Amino acid sequence: MQEIMELVTPRLVLRQWRDSDFAPFAALNADPRVMAYFPAALSRDASDTMAKRCSGLIAERGWGLWAVALRENDAFIGMTGLHIPAVQLPCSPCVEIGWRLAFDYWGQGYAQEAARAALQAGFERLQLPEIVAFTALPNLRSSTLMARLGMRRDADTFEHPALAPGHALRTHCLYRLTRAEWCAQEGT
Repeated sequence: MQEIMELVTPRLVLRQWRDSDFAPFAALNADPRVMAYFPAALSRDASDTMAKRCSGLIAERGWGLWAVALRENDAFIGMTGLHIPAVQLPCSPCVEIGWRLAFDYWGQGYAQEAARAALQAGFERLQLPEIVAFTALPNLRSSTLMARLGMRRDADTFEHPALAPGHALRTHCLYRLTRAEWCAQEGT
């Protein structure tokens, strides 16, 4: 068991999962707006399994896909963090950054604020050499956020191996950010 990282931003806390997070996480995972660029919405059981897996990985490593809560009232709004993908990708082995927020919290800068905290932890505390992000080509909101975070898009796309050939979301774009690039943009 590692010491569990908790990240605090001006408006958010990225923390270990709590049982009380499971119901709102299941609600966002069942929302077709949130899950538009994933293969399918998740059932309550599948959502709970994912939350437990995220919690277990944080307990094991000290970091991962953290639960995100508002500082002002501890309301759960989604997840953001770092993850080692289980499937073989063109950038493997790698650590990816990911986020998934409840629809009511979109468009308020929360995803960028949480992602910046996760990147800072990855580069400054974990000393990762590179962090990647990827999404289905139609997911322009995520691609735009990746660019806003200073990540650069690879010229080539790739076919996500977890999706069947011909699936509308199979073609993905890949973004990268190195520790040196992070330090340059942060002035550290």
